[in-house]
Amino acid sequence: MKIFRDPAEIPSDFGPSAVTIGKFDGVHAGHRAIIRRLIALAEERDLASVVVTFDRNPLAVVAPQACPEPVMSLEQRLDKLAETGLDACLVLTFDAERSAQTAESFCADLLADALNAQSILVGDDFRFGHKGRGDARLLREKGADLGFEVVNIDDVAPLDGRRASSTWVRELLAAGDVENAAVLLGRPHSVRGEVVHGAKRGRELGFPTANLEEGAQGFIPADGVYAGRVRVDDQWHPAAVSVGNNPTFDGVPHKQVEAYLLDMDVDLYGAVVDVEFVARIRGMVAFSGIQPLIAQMGEDVAAARKLLN
Repeated sequence: MKIFRDPAEIPSDFGPSAVTIGKFDGVHAGHRAIIRRLIALAEERDLASVVVTFDRNPLAVVAPQACPEPVMSLEQRLDKLAETGLDACLVLTFDAERSAQTAESFCADLLADALNAQSILVGDDFRFGHKGRGDARLLREKGADLGFEVVNIDDVAPLDGRRASSTWVRELLAAGDVENAAVLLGRPHSVRGEVVHGAKRGRELGFPTANLEEGAQGFIPADGVYAGRVRVDDQWHPAAVSVGNNPTFDGVPHKQVEAYLLDMDVDLYGAVVDVEFVARIRGMVAFSGIQPLIAQMGEDVAAARKLLN
């Protein structure tokens, strides 16, 4: 997948293309259904398949107090979008200048001129341009003038008839329900970060852990212990993963992700790893002493092995 970080990077002879537009936070089941339809249409009509997205949630600029925590970082989003088979992705920097761009300019300058778009796939609730004044109706009107068609896409409802959304994914992760979050995402949720030095209590207790840096990429699920996996050098390894602030001890000032790899004990300090969450084993508990904690950790590891087999 080609990645363009600015419309100026797009070659003058690029396209013609089929395009869909959105934040694509999480690249969940609904997003991937849209992308599958986009790719099928592009192949049928010999067009380049293109996603237009933003480097951040537009709310971070226009209404920061209402901006939710992202499900994944831009880097993670681009990795998942690349896995879908798209031809290209245009990442627009959403700043004050972009927020002021009119819907009409977006259609003419970006869709028609830069991307040579022939087909645009959007939902009925699609909004774009300054203050969201552009909608699917305006897009169709401009398409008639600029030479592109607008194709309507339906919502995807993978669970209990509810529309798949990034908001729903966040709700599930905040509740520790990583299994249903995986249904919406089409894969286990994961976070990414550099392995850093911690208090080394895990090693002292017989369960050495890889501690992720503060500010790891991706939405961190609710405190608790999970069965999960850690990707090291493109290989996934089973793990028991703890999320929380170590309440049995003095605690840490931030939510920490620690992973005990079940089949390897290597020095991962400085490595950037992905940690995915497969199933929740239990909530976070403050223990009365070291021995009860060690006993519970042994049970957690056994539970993780069973869930991951």
